[in-house]
Amino acid sequence: MPKVGMKPLRQAQLIEATLDSVQEFGLHATTISTISRKAGVSTGIISHYFGGKQGLLEATVRYLLQSLQDELKEQLNQLSNPDPMQRLYAIVEANFGQVQVSDRGAKTWFAFWAQSMHDPELARLQRVNEKRLLSNLRYSLNELVPKEYVAETAQAIAAMIDGLWLRWALSQAPLDGKKAVSMCKQFIDRTVRSFDQQ
Repeated sequence: MPKVGMKPLRQAQLIEATLDSVQEFGLHATTISTISRKAGVSTGIISHYFGGKQGLLEATVRYLLQSLQDELKEQLNQLSNPDPMQRLYAIVEANFGQVQVSDRGAKTWFAFWAQSMHDPELARLQRVNEKRLLSNLRYSLNELVPKEYVAETAQAIAAMIDGLWLRWALSQAPLDGKKAVSMCKQFIDRTVRSFDQQ
């Protein structure tokens, strides 16, 4: 009989092992065996808790999405009554937060993005992530730029965030999260100021 309270602990252990496996082997070479070895458990445990590798991969992506959301909440909670620019900055800082830019988190994100083009459930999770980002950006931009430019400006900021991630991946150099945050904030400042000059 399983121990009470063991399920969430075991699931977290397997998600951590999946992140480690993707970091070391890549998504395509990550198997139930590589994950179970990293976790120090039998392969059957993965099927028991997640129904198989696909279920575990989806849970791992949901973990990354939740950690991104938690990071944004933490950033906003540190501010009392944040203004629109502070909210935009918090979004940027969350997207380059520690879990996101860690080697294993980043490699899993890239693998997820690539695989989401071929996997309906991962594509759905990617759409959720994109809609959440754009919605958060538009909410703050509504107070900063003319209404007819809100959606376009949100897309530009999202593209800047994603573009820095992509450049980092292609360079294979460690991501300097502070530099990325600084570049995004400068881009936001210039973009918002450009509407003041019109």
